[in-house]
Amino acid sequence: MIPEEKVREIAERLSILEVVSDYVQLRRSGANYVGLCPFHGEKTPSFNVNPAREIFHCFGCGAGGNAFSFIMRIEGLSFPEAVKHLARKAGIEIEERQLTPAEKHAQDERHTFQHINDLAAGFYRETLRARPEGAPGRTYLGVREVDEETAEAYRLGFAPDRSDALAQHLRSHGISLESALKLGIVKKSDRGWYDQFRNRLIFPIRDTKGNVIAFAGRVLDASLPKYINSPESPLYHKSAVLFGMDMALPAIRTENSVIIVEGYFDHLALYRAGVRNVVATCGTALTTTHTGLVKRHASKVYTLFDSDGAGRKATIRSMELFLEQRLPAYVITLPAGDDPDSFLAKNSAEAFAVCRNKARPAFEYFVRSLLAQTPPDSVDSKVRIIDEVAPRFRKIGDPVERDLYEKEICRLLGITVHAFRKRLGGTSLSPRDLHGGGHNSAAPQGDTLHETLLALMGGYPEARAEVRKFGVENLFDGIYLELARLMLDAMPDGDDSQALSRLTEKIEAPELLTLLSRLLVADEHLADINWRTVFDNCKLSREKRALQSMRDIAARLAVLDPDSEEYAALLHQADALRSRKSKL
Repeated sequence: MIPEEKVREIAERLSILEVVSDYVQLRRSGANYVGLCPFHGEKTPSFNVNPAREIFHCFGCGAGGNAFSFIMRIEGLSFPEAVKHLARKAGIEIEERQLTPAEKHAQDERHTFQHINDLAAGFYRETLRARPEGAPGRTYLGVREVDEETAEAYRLGFAPDRSDALAQHLRSHGISLESALKLGIVKKSDRGWYDQFRNRLIFPIRDTKGNVIAFAGRVLDASLPKYINSPESPLYHKSAVLFGMDMALPAIRTENSVIIVEGYFDHLALYRAGVRNVVATCGTALTTTHTGLVKRHASKVYTLFDSDGAGRKATIRSMELFLEQRLPAYVITLPAGDDPDSFLAKNSAEAFAVCRNKARPAFEYFVRSLLAQTPPDSVDSKVRIIDEVAPRFRKIGDPVERDLYEKEICRLLGITVHAFRKRLGGTSLSPRDLHGGGHNSAAPQGDTLHETLLALMGGYPEARAEVRKFGVENLFDGIYLELARLMLDAMPDGDDSQALSRLTEKIEAPELLTLLSRLLVADEHLADINWRTVFDNCKLSREKRALQSMRDIAARLAVLDPDSEEYAALLHQADALRSRKSKL
């Protein structure tokens, strides 16, 4: 591990302006420097660097942080790797602390596992490329018009139709098959060792740095199962890996979007057609970890799953995950019966671009699909539709988008907004409970008053002291409350201009990092603002919201059964609001 004092020394030796200028042409604009964002394509500069606070933020894609996070993002490095990268630039030698025996063992074991996978990938690749046993694989790729350049880009391989071909290869290189067993590429029975993959085309699964961490094997005929994937292993966690991410990252940074498909050949077909910002799920459903990975690199996502029932379910499930991540998601629809592979076999890349440009927002796709399955021709069907829509509707973060969808849903169902809201729970959703907004950012944009107070807390120790005294939870909600607590913990005393820059290293949630960098990168307008006035207005705003919430609760209690669980829960909520209001 790298000592904390070394990280601080590097941060003090190198200015963020010096680091970013190696990658971005910057010009001075007031207290900041601006340029074209390196993380997404743009013609008008929206990328800002604040040298005083050592923070950058892009108002176009929401990327933000300090010098370390900039290097991590642009070079695709981990935090320790970014520290070492900047240490070299600063001419600072890093003496890492000595690993404990347990840490050393874990590190050595991981290196061994990686070496085994590299040997296996090389064996499969060479078999496909040049060995007689790889002839079936070469013939199959020829039929599917996959050329050698594409095969090399994917490092495609072929597993011979022999029970222990890989096992023998690993043995010949001095590899313990017990170690290979942990990776799932060989197995053991009463009759001895045998290979997991036999007579299959091999797709190596790689991490974002291009390291082979697992394999997928496809049959060459119609037999089942069509694919076999490596099991979970010390190197491979399928819920955290998207196939082709290492190949896609340069294009994702340019396009600022990503296309998610289901199959390996769907991915290959798009790659071959010049569509490079594409990834695939590795034979598993999309997970929260997947969507978090996507959000770190793109501000928009397209899903392109099969058009059958399973594909529709996968599309709707992914929509829910992206709503939770507050990441705009769209659904690409191909002609009935087509997947990317079959579509591009008959059509040009331009034709696919037309389909992508017609992609519908995922929530709109969900509502239309639901109405197609359940026509709203009776009271019962309308109620069932609303009950299906409601939990997903509540996840829409942008208040404008939520309002528009509410009106459209009511129009399609032929009901009033009042009826829709009543079925939702007696009241419309409050903007303070959900976040989203302009600049394509993951952070909220609408609550100017509380955002201003947060920004002032960064520059005024007395403002932080007053917030602590009053109680941070009595002023902020949601993401603002999370950030306010982090700021207070990072800046306990005095005015440390570097404390907020250091805070960006510790924040893992993308929406929090985006919000912090956006608030603090442009702070000239705060010079003429009295923090006390903003603080008092925040207290007044919370008092008004508490009063409105009490009215909403009272309206709901009036129509509920006093013996119901919801009635008791609302009474408890009302008591909590009264207690909070007494402190305002």
